[in-house]
Amino acid sequence: MKHIIKAQQFDREILTEIIKSASELKDIFKIGSLNILSGKILATLFYEPSTRTRLSFESAMIRMGGSVITTENAKEFSSAAKGENIEDTIRVIHAYADAIVIRHYESGTVERASKFSNIPIINAGDGPGQHPTQAIIDLYTIQKELGSIDGISIAMVGDLANGRTVRSLCYLLSKYKDINITFVSPPVVKMKDDIKHFLSQNKIMYKENSDLKEVCKSVDVVYQTRIQKERFDDISDYEKASGKFIINNDILNIMKSNSIIMHPLPRLDEINSEVDRDPRAAYFRQANNGVYVRAALLKYLLT
Repeated sequence: MKHIIKAQQFDREILTEIIKSASELKDIFKIGSLNILSGKILATLFYEPSTRTRLSFESAMIRMGGSVITTENAKEFSSAAKGENIEDTIRVIHAYADAIVIRHYESGTVERASKFSNIPIINAGDGPGQHPTQAIIDLYTIQKELGSIDGISIAMVGDLANGRTVRSLCYLLSKYKDINITFVSPPVVKMKDDIKHFLSQNKIMYKENSDLKEVCKSVDVVYQTRIQKERFDDISDYEKASGKFIINNDILNIMKSNSIIMHPLPRLDEINSEVDRDPRAAYFRQANNGVYVRAALLKYLLT
C-alpha cells in the first residue's frame, strides 16, 4: 500500500497488524520515543481547519524521530491562495518530504493528488467523502474499550450525510463478523444510499431509527457526530438538523453499563458536558488514541 486514500483499501489482516502496532507504540511512548523515522520528513497540508488530526500526525512523527513541515491553513497561506491547483502543489512538495498528509474541502481531491506523488499520500479527510485514519482510530478504540470488534452493535447518530468518519467506519466494519448498525439522524442528513447499498452487498445488518432513546438501550457503541454547519448551502436545512439528538444524563441512564459513547470531535451541543464524567464517555480516550494509530500507519508506510 503506497497511499492511504480510502477505507476500502484495508483488509482485516492489515487492520489487525495496525491495531497491534498501535498498542505496542502506545506502550513505548509511555516511557520515551523511537528513532525509526530519523531523517524522514512529514509534510502536513491542511486546506480545512484541524486540531486533533494535524497535531496527532505531527506528534506521532516527532515521537518516532522524524521531522515535520506544515502549513496550518493551506487554503489561505499557500500558493492555493494564488490559484495553484493541487496537482502542481504535490509535484513540488513531494520533493521536500517523505510523506504528505492532506486534508481538503472537496471529496476526491486527495485521491487526485496521489496520482502526482512519488511519496505516500495520506487522506486526513476530504470534504464529506472519507477519513480513513480516523476510522482506524475508531476501530482501535472499540477494540480497547470493549475487547472485540466482532459482534458489536453500534448506533451512528447525527450528521450522517456529511459525516466522513461514519462513512469510513462503515467500510471498515464490513471486515468484521456479526456487526449490527443503526442510523439515527434527522431526515435532511440521513446516511447516503451508497453506504447503505455497500452494507447490503456485504451482508452487514443495518436499520434506520428516529428514536434515540430506544436505540441507546441496547447498543454497545453510541457514535455521536456534529451537525456540520459548514456543509450546508441552505441554513434552513441546518436548522432542521441541529439540536435534534443530544446525549445527556437521560440517555446515560438508559444505556447499558458496559457500552461506550464515541465522537470524532469537535463537539458543539450534541453531547452535554455532564456526560464527560461518566466512564462510558470514551471520546477523549478516542482522541488520545490518534497518536498511536497514526504512528502505526506512518511506520507501516515509511519503514
